[in-house]
Amino acid sequence: MLKIDIESTKTPTIIKFVANKILTEGSFEYNSVEDVKNSTFIQELFHLPFVKKVFVTANFIAVERFDIVEWTDVQDELKAIIENYLTVNDSLFNSKKETKQIFVDVYAESTPNPGVMKFVSNQLLTSENIEVTSLEDALEVPIAKELYSFPFVNEVFISNNYVSITKNNSVEWFEITTALRDFLKKYLTESKPIITENYVPIVHKKVEIEPIPTANLDDISQEIIAILDEYIKPAVTSDGGNIMFQSYDASTKTVSVILQGACSGCPSSTITLKSGIEATLKQLLPNKIEEVVALNG
Repeated sequence: MLKIDIESTKTPTIIKFVANKILTEGSFEYNSVEDVKNSTFIQELFHLPFVKKVFVTANFIAVERFDIVEWTDVQDELKAIIENYLTVNDSLFNSKKETKQIFVDVYAESTPNPGVMKFVSNQLLTSENIEVTSLEDALEVPIAKELYSFPFVNEVFISNNYVSITKNNSVEWFEITTALRDFLKKYLTESKPIITENYVPIVHKKVEIEPIPTANLDDISQEIIAILDEYIKPAVTSDGGNIMFQSYDASTKTVSVILQGACSGCPSSTITLKSGIEATLKQLLPNKIEEVVALNG
């Protein structure tokens, strides 16, 4: 009977999945999916977003991960995937008579927003951003329409290889994550459609906040804007958000900023950004800042 054991290595980002049988007589090292010409299974492994490199030799598969996860989060699941595949298939490598097998995996990933969970697949789901905020929006998005059969689902967002789900307050994530993951894995394994041929993206109007003219601002306000632009904004925009100066009250030494994009509406990111901005401004403008108020735009 096939058995796979997990063994750590001297490199924390690399672990070995050791089989109780010989997997190959040679050695193969793959640095990307483009390197893989002889194994559909290993190609699929590279579709898992945390897989960086794969090395196969003798009786084990070594996998190097990116830093987006810890091995404790995914190693047991990856072991089961390898074990299940080798139980059904005699070899990791393609044969001329190989029949293509659908290999789908989905894992849950928390986000800064406690109301949103991200479910990441090893397959590309869509090349566009699909936002569904109600059952009515889901008529041409079958996967979202079925997700709304779960009473706790508020919103669905689909992009690239993941589905982000916003829940209501009736349940906690630990109660529903497994059910959602199993549903998505089954849905994708059955090759059901993400959208219909009649799907047209729904355009949501956005309220644009115009930048405040800086010419007539006091010196401290202009210094604050310069610090935000140099030290804060680059990090915020790299995460898909934006930050804008709103006002400075000299009497209370309070700074108001506006958070937009990915930062808007997320409680934990608002707190984190507020604290980070506050600490930076206090350090660079000593005795001039007491508090930073973060508003959602």
